[in-house]
Amino acid sequence: MNLVKMVVLAVAVFVMLSSCAVGYSGSTNSTELNVWSVENQPMAEQLAAVFKEMESLKCEQTTLWKQQKALTQMQNTSQEKRAEEEVAGTHVLSYGPMKMNDDEEDLRRRGDPCYHYTILDQAWRATNATTKFKVCDRHSKWKGWYRLFYKGMSLQMPERCVPVDKCGTHSPLWLAGPHPKMKDGIVTRRVCGHWKKNCCAFKSTPIQVKKCKGNYYVYKFTQPSACYLAYCADVNTIVCGRCSRDQTCVSRDKINWRCKRNRRKFSKKIHFFASYPDQLSGKVNRIKYSKVLVNVGRAFNRRTGVFKAPVNGIYQFFFSTQTGRTGAKTDLWLVVNRYWVAVSHTHVSRLSTVGSLSMYMTFLRRGAIVYVTHNCGRSWANSASTTITFGGSLLVQMR
Repeated sequence: MNLVKMVVLAVAVFVMLSSCAVGYSGSTNSTELNVWSVENQPMAEQLAAVFKEMESLKCEQTTLWKQQKALTQMQNTSQEKRAEEEVAGTHVLSYGPMKMNDDEEDLRRRGDPCYHYTILDQAWRATNATTKFKVCDRHSKWKGWYRLFYKGMSLQMPERCVPVDKCGTHSPLWLAGPHPKMKDGIVTRRVCGHWKKNCCAFKSTPIQVKKCKGNYYVYKFTQPSACYLAYCADVNTIVCGRCSRDQTCVSRDKINWRCKRNRRKFSKKIHFFASYPDQLSGKVNRIKYSKVLVNVGRAFNRRTGVFKAPVNGIYQFFFSTQTGRTGAKTDLWLVVNRYWVAVSHTHVSRLSTVGSLSMYMTFLRRGAIVYVTHNCGRSWANSASTTITFGGSLLVQMR
């Protein structure tokens, strides 16, 4: 019985291995199993054949595993080699952080050179570098935007004349104008090349510049007008790359740079409210509102009755009157820079009192003057009332 079980087991193993071998039939390294008949072979030879096939398939499986491992290592090595070649090269494409959650922000950044630029890290471009081999950027194929680095540190083009034979060339190119501010967006700047004691002996093709968040700049370089000219990287501006977001990199001599904290801009608060505690009759060119209740910002003068705008902005004014004489009409006019712009009008047809309040909103430049004139009629007020009034506020401060 034990012998019969062994035979059955051997046959089952053989059938299983045969099916596995058929699965590997597509491989050139697979071993073809010889079809044999159980009835025609002795039991010992059958078992020996089965174990031989098992060892052969085991070796084949080990070989395939080694080949797959070798191919994987070769692929990884090839990818690492390509990555090292890109890093070692001059032009390495680098992107800023991008948030893909907001589609509109993503679309905006796709066209923003601050997020799509090529790193230009070449030590010979430094303003303090001298080399025997002179470079001509006219031979370079400029494409797109670039950000300047020096040994991995961000910096910017010089804004001053660079000595001859620096920056790895004969005539160093420097930016003939200040770098833009963030609000300026993309600007065009002239580029000059120094030669024979003339800081702008070569007036090269203009380039485009943009300031980015993080206190760095990107440049759209173009082919210079002649050889040997090359764009410079100012090593003195390395400190600018270390400025925080609330700082600006400044320099008086364009040589010594430092990070300066930005001043916080506060909106100026302007509010005033005044009244005239007596009666007015006839024509009064300028009402002197002597009773001042509110004067935040001190822009209203109680001695003259004139409001003077301290800043550019949008202002809102109001003025009022009250009359009580039958058959009379009263007009108060708001005057802005000597122009009558709004009226507060009352007309009494019977024995009663009538009040009138008018409002006016406008844009004023710094230094504009505003006051109220009593053109005709009779306005009533006393020391306890606030019927003849004048007031206003700054709504929005503007540059």
